[in-house]
Amino acid sequence: MKNPDIRRYLVALVITALIFITAIFLADYISRKKVAEIRLIQDQISTDILSSEVQSSLLEEFSCKEIGNTILSKELNRLGERLSFTEETRGPDDAEVEALKKYYSLLQIKDFLLMKRVNEKCGAGNVFILYFYKESCDECQKQGYVLTRLKEDFPQLRVYSFDYNIDLPAVKTLISINEIKQSLPAVYIDDNIFYGFQSIEDIEKAIPILKEWKEEQDKQATSTEES
Repeated sequence: MKNPDIRRYLVALVITALIFITAIFLADYISRKKVAEIRLIQDQISTDILSSEVQSSLLEEFSCKEIGNTILSKELNRLGERLSFTEETRGPDDAEVEALKKYYSLLQIKDFLLMKRVNEKCGAGNVFILYFYKESCDECQKQGYVLTRLKEDFPQLRVYSFDYNIDLPAVKTLISINEIKQSLPAVYIDDNIFYGFQSIEDIEKAIPILKEWKEEQDKQATSTEES
């Protein structure tokens, strides 16, 4: 009776060891694959940031008729999505994620200043929102969803998001100039600061032209359906 029992134990031990070793190799393979994917995304982000910087510099030399309302919006949106994915994958405290976030924040400020000049020079009609948030903030996360929805609905609405606590002099200067307090989330619209969560309806009240844009979109949609 003992020998069969010993054999069963040995077989069970071997099977368990094989499963354990296979799991280790599989976990290592998945980990290496994820790291490779993240590095590829980082390279793409760096390339996109450089491309957007060059576009921004070129736009400064262009005339009004050559500048569209969404010249850099799509680039910035795409960069933001990739950066968010990398941050979720590697964590907000990762050194490379932090460096990319700083670079992206600088690009946003550069685009904000450029498009303000475009508005003044060309009457482009863009509306700007500066949004300040912090990590581990449920209200900030909800606010981000609302602003993303509005940005998708209205191409003329340009939303720039900044981590309030990021260690970057340019962002700190932006916070100081506009006197943004630590009561986050904070939404800055046309020299007015709104603290706490702002719903779509709240933002529509703060930016009346959004209703006009929506009515115009509805008219165009109706016209398209009739034709």
